[in-house]
Amino acid sequence: MSVDTTRISEAIAKGQMDELQAITQKALDDKVDPGTILNQGLLPGMDKVGQLWREGEMFMPEVLRSAKTMSKAMDILRPHLSEGDLGSAGKMVIGTVAGDLHDIGKDLAGMMFEGAGYEVINIGIDQPNDAFVEAAIEHKPTLLGMSALLTTTMPRMGEVINSLKESGIRDQMAVIIGGAPVTQEFADEIGADLYAPNAGSAVELTRQFFHR
Repeated sequence: MSVDTTRISEAIAKGQMDELQAITQKALDDKVDPGTILNQGLLPGMDKVGQLWREGEMFMPEVLRSAKTMSKAMDILRPHLSEGDLGSAGKMVIGTVAGDLHDIGKDLAGMMFEGAGYEVINIGIDQPNDAFVEAAIEHKPTLLGMSALLTTTMPRMGEVINSLKESGIRDQMAVIIGGAPVTQEFADEIGADLYAPNAGSAVELTRQFFHR
């Protein structure tokens, strides 16, 4: 059986949490393949949200609402997905560096990546360098994301990358960084693979990076 992709996309874009949960549950009850619900319904719906944000047709509160709506639907769907379905895009560790207590941008980016099919491990705010390294060793991500909203905490990003090098695992993942004071020049300076000016562009930039 197929899934009503139009209804799913509309529910995600409008942040209709109860509606999307009901659609997801009904699709499962109707024996629609869970991978089909994810890959033909939820992921394209969240892709549309990212596109609308990049085009200036949606704003952060709306995107955050859509991401939370998507996350609730994933809570219903995840137990029914096979390992091949879930996290098919890859695995991501994301956190805010030591000394920085900001989490909205990081959390939004994490939800956007989850909406794009990533398995996301969010290690939280004010995380020391070792925490990123330990999470990378434990989870073996394809992508490691760092956020900083203060110019005083930005240097921690470079320190984390150096710690990854010292641990011998730097070349096992791509590193993406972001946050209000962060620039492409800074990303180049510390050796990050990717810089995203906002959470909405982060997913698309990552796709381009891995498929270049």
